[in-house]
Amino acid sequence: MRLIVLTSTLIAALLQAAVWYVAQQVAEPPDFAGKFASLSLAYEPRHPPFEGRDPSIEEIDRDLKLIADVAKKVRIYTASGNVAELPKLAQKYNLDVTLGVALDDERDAAGNVVAETRERNQKELETALKLARENWNVRELIVGNEVMLRSRIDYPDVADATTGKLKLSPEATLRLNDLIEYLRQAKAQTAKQVSTSEGWSDWVFLPDLVKEVDFITTHNLPFWELIRADKAVDYALEKYDVLRNRYPGKRILIGEFGWPSQGYNRMAAIPNPLKQAQVIREFLIEASKRGIDYNIIEVFDQPWKSRTEGSNVGPYWGIYDINRNPKFKLAGPVQKSRFELAAGGILIGSFITLWGLKRRRPTFGHAIAYAIAANALGAGLISAAFYPFDYYLNPGLWVMWGTGLLMMLPLAVITLAKVHEIAEVMLGHEPVRLIEPGKNRPALPDPAPLVSIHIPAYKEQPEMYMATLDSMAALDYPNFEVLAIVNNTPEEHFWKPIEEHCRKLGPRFKFVYLPKVSGFKAGALNLALKDMSPDAAVIAAVDADYQVHPDWLKDLVPWFNDPRVAIIQAPQDHRDGEENLLKTIMNSEYAGFFDIGMVQRNEDNAIIAHGTMLMVKREAFDAAGGWATDTIVEDTELGLRLLARGYHAHYTRERYGWGLLPDTFLAFKTQRHRWAYGAMQIIRKHWRHMLPKSKTLTPQQKYHFVTGWAYWFSDAVGTAVSFLNLIWVPLIILFDLAYPAVALTVPVLTAVFVNMVHAWLLYSRRVRIPKRQIVGAALAAMSLQFTVSRAVVEGMIRDGLAFKRTEKGGLVKKKKADRPAQTETLLGLLLLSGSIWLWIANQFDVYEQNLFAITVFIQGIPFLCTTAMSLIEEAQNWRAARAVPADSKEG
Repeated sequence: MRLIVLTSTLIAALLQAAVWYVAQQVAEPPDFAGKFASLSLAYEPRHPPFEGRDPSIEEIDRDLKLIADVAKKVRIYTASGNVAELPKLAQKYNLDVTLGVALDDERDAAGNVVAETRERNQKELETALKLARENWNVRELIVGNEVMLRSRIDYPDVADATTGKLKLSPEATLRLNDLIEYLRQAKAQTAKQVSTSEGWSDWVFLPDLVKEVDFITTHNLPFWELIRADKAVDYALEKYDVLRNRYPGKRILIGEFGWPSQGYNRMAAIPNPLKQAQVIREFLIEASKRGIDYNIIEVFDQPWKSRTEGSNVGPYWGIYDINRNPKFKLAGPVQKSRFELAAGGILIGSFITLWGLKRRRPTFGHAIAYAIAANALGAGLISAAFYPFDYYLNPGLWVMWGTGLLMMLPLAVITLAKVHEIAEVMLGHEPVRLIEPGKNRPALPDPAPLVSIHIPAYKEQPEMYMATLDSMAALDYPNFEVLAIVNNTPEEHFWKPIEEHCRKLGPRFKFVYLPKVSGFKAGALNLALKDMSPDAAVIAAVDADYQVHPDWLKDLVPWFNDPRVAIIQAPQDHRDGEENLLKTIMNSEYAGFFDIGMVQRNEDNAIIAHGTMLMVKREAFDAAGGWATDTIVEDTELGLRLLARGYHAHYTRERYGWGLLPDTFLAFKTQRHRWAYGAMQIIRKHWRHMLPKSKTLTPQQKYHFVTGWAYWFSDAVGTAVSFLNLIWVPLIILFDLAYPAVALTVPVLTAVFVNMVHAWLLYSRRVRIPKRQIVGAALAAMSLQFTVSRAVVEGMIRDGLAFKRTEKGGLVKKKKADRPAQTETLLGLLLLSGSIWLWIANQFDVYEQNLFAITVFIQGIPFLCTTAMSLIEEAQNWRAARAVPADSKEG
């Protein structure tokens, strides 16, 4: 077995390494041997919402030294603060400077620049003019940056218009006039060339602005115009030629050209480190061939831009990252290798594989399937963990990433556990611990041990209860007694017929009436112990609605011959599963747990004890302290205590008893709420047994209990994420917040896929139901997500929830006031609407937004499954009402 595990671990690790190798990206753009003509250098602004500080002289000098090694000129965008010292500092590196004049544009109600802003602009301009006079390396001034671009109305998106002026809005006209005033003032006071910078289309349609500048500074940024990377250089040069043809003889500077290395796509324009290298190197070659004057945006990444652009492309235009590391070289192949991610993913995957398989007896197929899944999980976890190393995160993004990663972990554990179960069931060994009829059954001792069968009831229908007693009377077993326990039921019409029926069935049947009991069902069971025969060797618990097979005790009691065995559990099943569609769906959902989960848990002596069809050795029961009254799932809690004391449990999937399904969908939800709430009570009481140092349970038992509890928590996490996404969707659309990272959304989609595969494969393999009912089982399971989530939250924050019986047997019908799906329907419709809103609002076909829309849609499905279950119930009730004859209604 050890060789199988080690071999599978190695093969899966090699497969992951191969995937990382194939996934690495390599580009071979043309080599560029010279220096950049010019590079943009900007520091974070100091005005809100930014938090920039004035860079020190030393920092500026350090940056200039780096720039001088790769460029001939540097473009700056302001003349304020210590940046005013830059031209002088650049002289010692023989760097020319394109000096920018930052113009603020705060205006009053009439559209005029407010006095304080005008004064600040004037001071900025005068400082720039002074620097231009004092520094020989200041070659030109650019007064204002994209002033008209930020204010223009809808310009025609065509490049071949050669005549006509654009009609400007009054606001745009005011801005144009103010800009021209600043340009004229600058030209009058310096011999240096003066321009302003705008997009290429602004220059096409503003010939009046062209007349005011010595040269045109155009920003040709194909990414913003949705152009693919492989077409970017041709597009930028095409627009350059448009300006040359429209304004012959005018000097044209491509003042900004570049491509982002990270961020969201805009249609076919995809940010990517290799595409950035490809685009820029191709542009450098073409610009050199044609003698085009240009400036590349920008030297360094600008993380501060995420304050206004989320984690979009704004921060990622630099050819160096924020730590001054070059993103690519100007010659030779460009490669994006993620060795550190590959190494981390392989280490995590291998560890999970060895840990998960070290105490099992896997076949090679089981081991290799699990190992591959573990390596996929390792790759996913390392990718999510490295997200902050690939992106610049602001506080909001840190919260998004941290919350997403925290919620992804339990989801990943559950997904891996389900893959493990798929591999074990489909490719592993057949079960060996199951009790199966006719196989290795021990002999029944002579005399047969006395079995005391306890049937608790609280306001149950007498006819149903008496049918259960009749099935007990038919048991083919020589030595048993039945305690018919009725508690907290003062109404005689409930308990009197049962008392009389016990008298009729004979002395084996003892009627135990407990009019007032505390401690729920466990309290009644404990009080009834005084009526149990002192010779009883086995205690059996059966629900009041169950009718048992005559061979139940004869087949299963012999397994108590082993002194280590304290529990024998038979599965629950139902005799009314074909009564209507709703009950068929519910019954299919129950069957999955008893034919899949319980079988697998039994292999590791880790079954969950259930309060019906349960037998417990009397000696072990007494040693463990009997039924606990501090939980509403006393059966499961007792089973855990017995296992913690070192006893063994056995399970059979053979049906020996058949009960009744919940009467209504609301009752179905109420029952599941009780189970989930009880699980939380057990966690609070017994969590210490699960600690690594605890010796009370085996590692395999701990695995099953922790994983089982994690299933409950995963529903709560899924609901919590759904609520968070309902908040996040409008923030994304209305305020341009970042989308959840792909590394955090893909696991959600993967988990959904694994759940579908898990349900279909394991139901097909283990559960004896028609294939069409598998869909119904999945529908029922998903419909309970919100119910389980509510129970988990309530169970973790408070104790003492009242016990609620599950209505069965047709006594209770759905009431008109019942709205079992009202909350879930609202949540499902909100998530569906959010998904559609995200999809429709995605005007640039951003991949992350589409993926998030799909994720939100999928998160809404479980809530809408609740709606579907309620509608099925409504439809069958409507049909049943129509089928009742008119005279019956009148009667």
